[in-house]
Amino acid sequence: MFDVVVIGGGNAALCAALMARETGASVLLLEAAPRAWRGGNSQHTRNLRCMHDAPQDVLVEAYPEEEYWQDLLRVTGGLTDEALARLVIQASSHCRDWMRRHGVHFQPSLSGALHTARTNAFFMGGGKALVNAYYRSAERLGVQIRYDAAVDALELEDGRFVAVRLGEERIPARACVLAAGGFESNREWLREAWGQNDNGEWPADNFLIRGTRFNQGTLLKFMIDAGADTVGEPSQSHCVAIDARAPLYDGGICTRVDCVSLGIVLNRHAERFYDEGEDFWPKRYAIWGRLVARQPGQIGYSIIDAKAIGRFMPPVFPGVKADTLPELARRLGLDEAAFVRTVADYNAACRVGRFNHTVLDDCHTTGLTPAKTHWARPLDTPPFYGYALRPGITFTYLGLKVDAHAAVHFGGRPSPNLFVAGEMMAGNVLGQGYLAGIGMSIGTAFGRIAGTHAAQAARQGTHHEAA
Repeated sequence: MFDVVVIGGGNAALCAALMARETGASVLLLEAAPRAWRGGNSQHTRNLRCMHDAPQDVLVEAYPEEEYWQDLLRVTGGLTDEALARLVIQASSHCRDWMRRHGVHFQPSLSGALHTARTNAFFMGGGKALVNAYYRSAERLGVQIRYDAAVDALELEDGRFVAVRLGEERIPARACVLAAGGFESNREWLREAWGQNDNGEWPADNFLIRGTRFNQGTLLKFMIDAGADTVGEPSQSHCVAIDARAPLYDGGICTRVDCVSLGIVLNRHAERFYDEGEDFWPKRYAIWGRLVARQPGQIGYSIIDAKAIGRFMPPVFPGVKADTLPELARRLGLDEAAFVRTVADYNAACRVGRFNHTVLDDCHTTGLTPAKTHWARPLDTPPFYGYALRPGITFTYLGLKVDAHAAVHFGGRPSPNLFVAGEMMAGNVLGQGYLAGIGMSIGTAFGRIAGTHAAQAARQGTHHEAA
């Protein structure tokens, strides 16, 4: 019998498996995906948001705990558990040495990744390199790994974990860590969560999935039906505006369109619908998927001119390009007169001061609804570019309620040997909104906590068996 079984194959699962193994436990990791697609959404990540009080290796200046907390408080609108959030923030300040010991390398902030040199540590080779490093380390340490191992159910007895079920196969263990992701790849569950809008549309039908197709939420649904305490609202998620031409699954980071704050965003009626200059992009980029999801047809259009080129990370697909605004409208399939009128109204409302995209500058609009509060400059320099946008779901926030030991709760009581990490519990920290890199911070912190406490629970279980 294994001491610890870890269900999942991404960052949180791997951190849990490594910590449990380092503590001396025998560990089995069950990854639903085939080996070639292992790693869940973590394979598409780039960085980890880190608290630090002074310059550290790849991080410049300082990013103290209170600033990190205030940033999180702002984007979540207060929908966060402060104690658990601060646990994540504090853990982010001292996890990188451990990560390095397991083969993860870091590099300075990427050129064009705005405002992250101070707050985010980037993985050399991205998330795929991180995942591969962790798998190599796990194999070297003796963690047993099975791929194509989608868990259907658990055996539970009064809140205690007994065994894993894979079809007809039963795998008992002394403790278990759940780290199998959310339900973002389950279209029916997304439809149920989002419902129909006033136009009779099912918004979820037009969502693209930025990450893995294997996050079906099977285990999450099982745990909810088994009476586990939950947290989060089903329609809340890390939802980003991505290129409408992106693939249905696994488009990853390169499909994100990062020029929103440098221009304007229109719906299919060629109307603006939100302040594009509200805040710095790493703090606000993840609101745009949800904003687009609320527009007719779940589509938007990011419009920029030549002045924006070179100021944002270019997406993998080039934008639609035109020498005149009417021509751009036609190429995007938007009403030409409405498009030109919207741009003209915006241009006339711009009050250009000292443009500086690295600060909250004084370039704004007046007399325009919605206003653009920063970085407002007329769209007047050809060529012009347009990017069609769709909502891109990264991961869902409905999850299992936890405590500081990462224990799953049933009726307010923590399980003695069942723990959860990563996207399956991220809603404890992220009730809504997102901060760049915090998903990896949550997965790393709670993966390590869950693995440590699972190993401890397994030792206690061994003692009970011996007695």
